[in-house]
Amino acid sequence: MMSEYDLMVTRQRKWMLFLLAIIVIGAGFSSYPRIFNGLLLGSAVSFYNLWLLQHKTKALGKAVIETGKVRGGLGTFSRLAATMLSVLIALRFNEIFHIIALVFGLVSSYIIIGIDVAFRFIFQRKHIK
Repeated sequence: MMSEYDLMVTRQRKWMLFLLAIIVIGAGFSSYPRIFNGLLLGSAVSFYNLWLLQHKTKALGKAVIETGKVRGGLGTFSRLAATMLSVLIALRFNEIFHIIALVFGLVSSYIIIGIDVAFRFIFQRKHIK
């Protein structure tokens, strides 16, 4: 049986993959490919950062339960490095990637997390009454 955390992780990853699919369609068929390419690069890095954060959070929680000590971190440096790399790619190939769209793509996973938390909060309140 999946824990509440695992269900949340699965839900957020599905929403991110759905968003990525929409952006890929937009990049392929829109008359604004540069904007969608920026969104795609940013959202792909955001999805990687979401996956890494979820993976590290689960590992950290498991380590605390088993040993009672906090070992390691949440991969902040790795997530920042991936973000910086995507910005450097967008700046180097600015004729392909729109930098503002990249920034919006980079925060897309945080928007998904916020929407997921809001929906769960509303959904749980309706079931409590």
